[in-house]
Amino acid sequence: MPQIVELPERPYIGITKTITMTTFGLVGDRIAEMIGWLAERGHEPAGAPFLRYHDIDMPQDRLVVEAGVPVAAPMEGGGDFHAATLPAGRYVTESSHGHPDRLSGVIESLLKWAAEQGLAWDMTEKGGVEHWGCRLELYQTDPRVEPDLNKWDIDLQFRLA
Repeated sequence: MPQIVELPERPYIGITKTITMTTFGLVGDRIAEMIGWLAERGHEPAGAPFLRYHDIDMPQDRLVVEAGVPVAAPMEGGGDFHAATLPAGRYVTESSHGHPDRLSGVIESLLKWAAEQGLAWDMTEKGGVEHWGCRLELYQTDPRVEPDLNKWDIDLQFRLA
């Protein structure tokens, strides 16, 4: 069952790419590199790495997605990696256990639940493209510890208007 939670601002290091539904690796595969980059600078991730969806254009199969790793305090980016902050606010959260490919069904249920509750997203739509203020998938499972995607835990956090 989805829940509504209040979340503070959260600093992170990220990389943003324009991808398609079949090229998620261009952004997702950079997470391990970011964690290594942080370690070289004496920093540990301050939470689960995530994918942040900025723009979703399903008709054109074009997504603007950012991979991010939370940090304890704001810091400078470097190279391909930029420093940013997730906005504070009210978020709808839901958890999923299983292969990331199953997320579409969980997301569909979450969006339906929110519509039934009369909730409004921090999202605008223009010309069939959804522009999200903050829509996250947080990957709670460390793939080095659990390589089986069917056993992964993923949390969704979608910011409300």
